[in-house]
Amino acid sequence: MQVALYSRGFITEDIANIRLLLDELHRAEISATLYEPFYHTLKEYISFKEEPSLFSRAEDLPGKIDFLMSLGGDGTLLDTVCYVRDTNIPVVGINFGRLGFLASIGKDEIHSLVKALLDRTYVVDQRSLIHLDANVPLFGEIPYALNEFTIHKKDTSAMVKIHTYLNGEFLNTYWADGLIVSTPTGSTGYSLSCGGPIVFPDANNFVITPVAPHNLNVRPIIVPNESVISFEVEGRSDQFLCTLDSRMETIDSTVQLAIKKERFSLSLLRLDESNFLHTLRNKLLWGIDARNRIKV
Repeated sequence: MQVALYSRGFITEDIANIRLLLDELHRAEISATLYEPFYHTLKEYISFKEEPSLFSRAEDLPGKIDFLMSLGGDGTLLDTVCYVRDTNIPVVGINFGRLGFLASIGKDEIHSLVKALLDRTYVVDQRSLIHLDANVPLFGEIPYALNEFTIHKKDTSAMVKIHTYLNGEFLNTYWADGLIVSTPTGSTGYSLSCGGPIVFPDANNFVITPVAPHNLNVRPIIVPNESVISFEVEGRSDQFLCTLDSRMETIDSTVQLAIKKERFSLSLLRLDESNFLHTLRNKLLWGIDARNRIKV
């Protein structure tokens, strides 16, 4: 078995857990391929008997990696979409960050994780992706995202007008700071902070959520993910921001945009005892209220 380890970076408090993970993988005779920038930083703190195999591009992974482990928070895990692409390599999120909705495996579960990989007692969920088409080249070879696509005003400019169409039929003109189209996975991210609903990961939907809408009667809407959602943007500024997860492009009003479901999905590994309801209770503290412990 061979795994790849990806991380944006780490703090000194994480070194002990990274060392533990490497030791557990070595004991289980699981080969580790490390993200090259991560390795060059890590080797200043951890001694390697020999230089491990390294990767720096998506092309280095297909055909020889069984799992890609993301060491960090949800933002780090979102980066892995750019590396696994359509290879169906399962992504394992180990939470070295804060909330950890996607990176749901805790630092205290490293031993259990490695054992689950050996015993194959894990669950792999399929998470839908969102794909962007445009009349100009945007986002290179990776015009897709796991969480969301957004259109947003740039800097402190005035609000934008986003004319939105559903399968070619006019839906609404959003007067707002921006607009979010999220996948079910992304419904617990930026969309949630702007008042959007929580959607179960296996739902076949997109969520359209305005950012600070000028019209108070405009609310988030859920649409089937078989839909094509297209946009025309205008405003006082000549430039706007367009994002896929954490990646960003600057566009102008001549750019035409359309969103649809990507033809492939992301495989996300979780431990058998963990599920979405468990994540909601633990991350959003649902049910954790002193009033729930009062007996009448």
